[in-house]
Amino acid sequence: MKEIKSFALPAVLAISLTGCWLDDDDPAPTPEPPPPVVVDATLQVVHTAIDAPDVNVLANDDAAIEGLAFGEASDVLSLPPATYSIAVDAILPGDDNTATVIGPLDLALEEATRYTVFAVGKVAEGSLEPLVVTGTVDDVASGKIRLQVVHAASTAPEVSVHVTAPDAELGTPVETFSFKDFTDPLELDPAEYRVRITLPDNETVVFDSGTLDLSAAGTDLVVAAVDSQYSGESPVSLLAVGQDGSEMAILDAGATASVRVVHNVSDAPAVDVIVDDAITLVDALAFPDFTDYVAVEPNTYNVKVAADADNSVVVIDEDVTVEAGVFYSVLAVGSLGENTVEPLILTDMPRRVATEAKVRIVHGSTLAGNVDIYVTADGDIATATPAFSNVPFKAETGYVALAAGDYVVTVTPTGTKTEAIEASVSLEANSIYTAIARDGVNLDATMIGLILMDDFVTVQ
Repeated sequence: MKEIKSFALPAVLAISLTGCWLDDDDPAPTPEPPPPVVVDATLQVVHTAIDAPDVNVLANDDAAIEGLAFGEASDVLSLPPATYSIAVDAILPGDDNTATVIGPLDLALEEATRYTVFAVGKVAEGSLEPLVVTGTVDDVASGKIRLQVVHAASTAPEVSVHVTAPDAELGTPVETFSFKDFTDPLELDPAEYRVRITLPDNETVVFDSGTLDLSAAGTDLVVAAVDSQYSGESPVSLLAVGQDGSEMAILDAGATASVRVVHNVSDAPAVDVIVDDAITLVDALAFPDFTDYVAVEPNTYNVKVAADADNSVVVIDEDVTVEAGVFYSVLAVGSLGENTVEPLILTDMPRRVATEAKVRIVHGSTLAGNVDIYVTADGDIATATPAFSNVPFKAETGYVALAAGDYVVTVTPTGTKTEAIEASVSLEANSIYTAIARDGVNLDATMIGLILMDDFVTVQ
């Protein structure tokens, strides 16, 4: 057939040209209309599965999105209308270790359609799945904004969503919906708004955004209620993602900060922590103990650490700013005898991941100098490479993902194999472990050890 068409085309052209030559009065042939313009679809993936690790998203077996973390939205991909094989791979501890947790599944992308795909559910419950929210790639109507609201919080029940002026009563909800439901796109006037989520009684508020400035015409957002990873009583927060690939976390207006205190000064007596010279936040905390988290209002506070026996003896006097939604560990570190006591403020992340143990090691020993940290299966570091090298006093490793199992943590002076600390630990997935290197009591260099926190249950 290809050869027939190839030979027939010149003949047809010759006949056509001959006809035109013989009869100048024949009308010119009508030109073929141009092919219709095909408007691409757009695809954006949003990670809202609270106990899932970072993920890769594959399209037709190629990595389209890599290392997407909980609470993040991917860039917006522009794709020709077609059916694509989509899979989500969880990134597991270890080198290049992944497991497919969603799909592969066929996703048919239609022309001029916006697809926002949420990874929802929980890994631990075997309920991880995609939630495909469809919208439009058309421009927002002139002088308007566009919002689409999604229930992506797996732990939240059926709820009602109220979108009002900041000072308005709740009134009639925009929508009452359950997990995985979503609204049609809503065209609204640019203004300041307030989003409140209530139980279906339309009275019990479980989330309040406070005032949101949505006064820029053309704003185009998909706003999802997601399981909260922030400090505060609300079980959800909002995640707003834009057609331009932007993202914004919106916390409950009543979100607090959460603060815990660690006494890590080995030659200091029990202490009190006094806030703004009026509130005893912690009473009689002794080395090497630590407190539970305490909720405090976001603000800047004067914090004094004073001897429990005599509050006029103050070893720390600092102004500390704490932000809404954030968890903090405040360590008193240094030596009282050497007049080097100071606060070390760490930002914590208590979100647990079902596929891994998260381990953080903090160098809080004044005696150890810079150290190397080994994490091995059997404690044999003779030929091992440090997991962390040349770690100075007051530094930390951050949260490191490890597979569940038994390990030995060994700490040595940098560049040596001389063990300063050795601790056997059993780690479980869906858990968080914090270990703080500490001096021995009264600066005893022979008793350097660890303060074990979070899902460790003892203090050594």
